[in-house]
Amino acid sequence: MEVEKLIKKVEPDIRRLKDMKDVIFDKEWYKTADPELPIYYMYRGIERKGDLRYDITIIPPQTLGQEFTKTLGHYHKNYGEIYIVLEGEAIYLMQKREKREEGKISDVYFIKAKKGEAIIIPPQHAHFTINPSLKDLKMANWNIDSCPFDYEPVKRKKGACYYYTKSGWVKNENYEIVPVLREKQPLKTIPKNLDFLKEPKKEEN
Repeated sequence: MEVEKLIKKVEPDIRRLKDMKDVIFDKEWYKTADPELPIYYMYRGIERKGDLRYDITIIPPQTLGQEFTKTLGHYHKNYGEIYIVLEGEAIYLMQKREKREEGKISDVYFIKAKKGEAIIIPPQHAHFTINPSLKDLKMANWNIDSCPFDYEPVKRKKGACYYYTKSGWVKNENYEIVPVLREKQPLKTIPKNLDFLKEPKKEEN
């Protein structure tokens, strides 16, 4: 079914620039920008499979000053999540912190994905989605209803440990330890069995 038909079922939650103020790279640009500017649209609970929920997010193309538009980003404590690109292109940035040390990152990587490709967000990782293109990014995700979202560590550190700007990747100096950024490849097919999303994983480090 086309994205437009699916999203008619629900009203979106809209993430606006004022919601993103803590994580914006270009602070000078932000000072004169419209705080009500819509950044992305979240259509939650479009479909369900038991206690798994299917959402759609749309990120229009724009730049936030020197930075490409992105999601706010958050951590999942014990559960994974899967994202599928429906239209456009995405860069997914994932980072894992050391236990109880939000300023010390033990691993960070990004995945570029296009229409039909998918990525899995591992448990205990924060994730951020970037639209680097001139077209709308439309993506879907499956996750379990009981999966909590934790935005506060990201806000306290002023965003992810790397920003994606017009000049490329820039390290966020608010973190004490940041590994070298590496690239991983997307999934070419979507797993048929999503039961792994229901299984909580214990914190590893």
